[in-house]
Amino acid sequence: MSRYLLRRLAIAVPSLLGISIVLFSVLALAPGDPFEELASNPNVPPAVAASLRTKFGLDDPIMLRYLRWLMAMLQGDWGFSFVSRMDVSTLILQRLPTTLLVIGSSQILALAVALPVGVLSATRPYSVFDQIANTLAFIGFSLPTFFTGLLFILLFSITLDWLPFVYRADLGVTGWRWYWEGARQAAMPVAVLGLFQAASWTRFVRSAVLDVIRLDYVTTARAKGLAERVVIIKHVVRNALTPVVTLVALQMPAVFGGAIVTEQIFRIPGIGSLLISSMLANDTPVIMAVTFVLACLVLLFNLIADILYGWLDPRIAYR
Repeated sequence: MSRYLLRRLAIAVPSLLGISIVLFSVLALAPGDPFEELASNPNVPPAVAASLRTKFGLDDPIMLRYLRWLMAMLQGDWGFSFVSRMDVSTLILQRLPTTLLVIGSSQILALAVALPVGVLSATRPYSVFDQIANTLAFIGFSLPTFFTGLLFILLFSITLDWLPFVYRADLGVTGWRWYWEGARQAAMPVAVLGLFQAASWTRFVRSAVLDVIRLDYVTTARAKGLAERVVIIKHVVRNALTPVVTLVALQMPAVFGGAIVTEQIFRIPGIGSLLISSMLANDTPVIMAVTFVLACLVLLFNLIADILYGWLDPRIAYR
């Protein structure tokens, strides 16, 4: 197991290096200047702006700038935001927990809905429950998250006035009231992301369970007199989850993309909204750091998926 993890990490390192080179090169060659706002400020003398450009090495060759950025990043220095006037690492650490909370909660909700609904649909194919679940699943993944988010705001915030539609980082309350208000303001963005993923995962779980439930070893387990519930849970669901884990891992980039849109709709102070505001302001160090963090998270979830394969199916060896 330890050798397997080390080998997977050894593969992830060149992947991250390749991603960082591509990101840095694209951002360096993109039109615009991160010092454009500073250069157009009449209160900043041209000599000061020129000295700052020299200090940050913006006029150096791309490869030299990349090597300087890479060495600084390995030492924990992720750069300086020209717009926010603060370290990039501080900006990301302020916003990353909020994004992980929303995304993590939405994925838990998606699995909590998709697994039981998909399994029940597969064990009762073409029943009324299966038809209703399939119809809702088609509707769910056909609607984009920005449209669903606006519908939730119109219904639960404006019409019913149950939930706040603006996410606040500083709630101004303490104790249990803080947890309650945090849950209320996170309910809609978590539901939008979670139900969108649950809709597509439900169909996939149903298909995976239908493929496994017809195999010979399932018929043998039933012939031995095992209860149907035991057969489904121990022999069917566990083996059907292997392709589901692959789907979840492969869809993580789409999940983060949907989170960026959802953060904009509900004004969530996460790294998604930070990325959008940095792109509009041409804040290159922040854009580079945020996209690199997202790439690291995607590789991390793929590593977790590889580890889960061996737990779900003992036939898969960590070699």
